[in-house]
Amino acid sequence: MAPGGSACKEVVESLPTVVDYDVATTKTESNPTTTKSSVGFIGKHGVHSNNGVYELLECPLCRNLMHPPIHQCPNGHTLCLNCKIRVHNCCPSCWYDLGNIRCLALEKFAESLELPCKYQNLGCHDIFPYYSKLKHEQHCRFRPYNCPYAGSDCSITGDIPTLVAHLKDDHKVDMQDGCTFNHRYVKLNPHEVENATWMLTVFNCFGKQFCLHFEAFQIGVAHVYMAFLRFMGDDKEAKMFSYSLEVGANGRKLIWQGIPRSIRDSHSKVRDSQDGLIIQRNLALFFSGGDRQELKLRVTGRIWKEE
Repeated sequence: MAPGGSACKEVVESLPTVVDYDVATTKTESNPTTTKSSVGFIGKHGVHSNNGVYELLECPLCRNLMHPPIHQCPNGHTLCLNCKIRVHNCCPSCWYDLGNIRCLALEKFAESLELPCKYQNLGCHDIFPYYSKLKHEQHCRFRPYNCPYAGSDCSITGDIPTLVAHLKDDHKVDMQDGCTFNHRYVKLNPHEVENATWMLTVFNCFGKQFCLHFEAFQIGVAHVYMAFLRFMGDDKEAKMFSYSLEVGANGRKLIWQGIPRSIRDSHSKVRDSQDGLIIQRNLALFFSGGDRQELKLRVTGRIWKEE
């Protein structure tokens, strides 16, 4: 037992033909497989360190690299701040109270290191001081994208080719070639739809991929339908394109023109910002024709590249 230490009892918490679209029900059951890539450490003079250095700076619980404050128990076991909170201040190695002891020697040692970005296998070859690496990785343009599918809670991440294959194989989304489209969204009982998402469409256009979303939700007490486009790539490249959406009937027409949002912005963020074509439900049913008891809303659109 360490001097002054106390045992704790906490347990670790382990323009083609019109296509009709109905409400999407597809939900992936795929689970991502996480692999841990090795990271080489480089000192101030470019000397590679061995695996023992990696183990020193790796949190034994979450396996992430530790950043200040790095805590240690009276017996010298280290832990990152997040895991210290998770285990309720109880060391998972020896079960003694962690207290508030900082491992200043390890924090100082980390300052002497330079590391490659963890996304080096995806194309980032930059080297960063240890304490700058984490900030860079939060904004690295090579970091993986989240799955853009909105119909389920999908945790898959990857580069664009990986996500395109995932959307096709696991979510069974509609994949189309071309920069124009003519869709009709259908729902037999639209008054029963409070929050619904129709099947995602992915367009291959200009050698890039674009996701067309259509859904029903509420803005305050108003029931609306919304259509918007997202670009499968980063925000800088998304701004090279524009798109338009159009709905109408009986001599009336609504047109939206905008810039597609990058899938770096989540589906819910784009929806909640109302950055797209919004149609009040009564107007959508008017555009559908008939007795207004069935939604058959035709949405046409076009994608083009800005000069």
